Amino acid sequence: MRYIIRRLLIMIPVLIGISVIIFTLINGMPGNPYSHMMDPNISAEDKENMLESIGYYDSMAVKYFKWVGRALKGDLGFSIRYKEPVTDVLARRIGNTLMLSVFSFILSALIAIPIGIISSTKQYSVFDYVVTIFAFIGLSIPAFFLALLMVKFLAFDLKLFPISGMQTIGRGYTGIVQLIDILHHMALPLIVLTLISLASLVRYTRSAMLEVLKQDYIRTARAKGLSEKVVIYKHALRNAMIPVITILSMSLGYLFSGAILTETVFVWPGMGTLVYQATLNRDYPLVIAGTMLFSVTILLANLFADIMYAVVDPRIRYD
Repeated sequence: MRYIIRRLLIMIPVLIGISVIIFTLINGMPGNPYSHMMDPNISAEDKENMLESIGYYDSMAVKYFKWVGRALKGDLGFSIRYKEPVTDVLARRIGNTLMLSVFSFILSALIAIPIGIISSTKQYSVFDYVVTIFAFIGLSIPAFFLALLMVKFLAFDLKLFPISGMQTIGRGYTGIVQLIDILHHMALPLIVLTLISLASLVRYTRSAMLEVLKQDYIRTARAKGLSEKVVIYKHALRNAMIPVITILSMSLGYLFSGAILTETVFVWPGMGTLVYQATLNRDYPLVIAGTMLFSVTILLANLFADIMYAVVDPRIRYD
């Protein structure tokens, strides 16, 4: 518990540094993001007065400290595009991304780890070669290109899934029918995110297992007459999980922040689409809040990995 508290305290200066970089880069972009919010018929003097009142001409340091002061109170600013508080906009979208990311994370782990284990125990077999080929293909194909292929073949040609969106427009489904409709729309982006995560996770699991299976204590366990299942799943797997947990934690952070292209292709109303549209519309408060949220997710994923190290391997103890 003390270690977790210490890690959380260490995250504070890290987040401060990240916030300074993000805030400076975004607010340092040329142009006036508030120009399209103003009535084009008002005078230039009135425009200048409005910009002065919102602090547009403040120095970067003053803008940053004003933003931090509001953020500490739970005020992340006012969305330029949606014309409402950023927290309200994020609240409507974050659940959709969480649903997509959590499902993808669970599916990729449940599928990739067993495949990686079997592939390592059947090294140089036909199964191992097939898995290796598909893993390399998955690592080589960009997420947006795979998403477009899924739209072309599964949605457009075979008409198995909807092309975009989260719900069927105009149907007004409720209850269990609405849930089924959402899951139907979620299928394609879920498949894309799962396949992208699956490829790297299978490779890491296979490599970690092969490394462990060469150790002396594995040969000793087999010499003692232990069954192959006990050797693989009790002795080898537990030690091989350390690097696997590392890639899982990285995948967890990536699924939340890296779904931007996937959500954009499928018009899934999540954080990825929101930040992408906010960037196109130069909605600085929303871009900053969304990017900071992605950063927090990655930091928490790293903390999750450290905690899981101690759970999997009892030799690891944090003082």
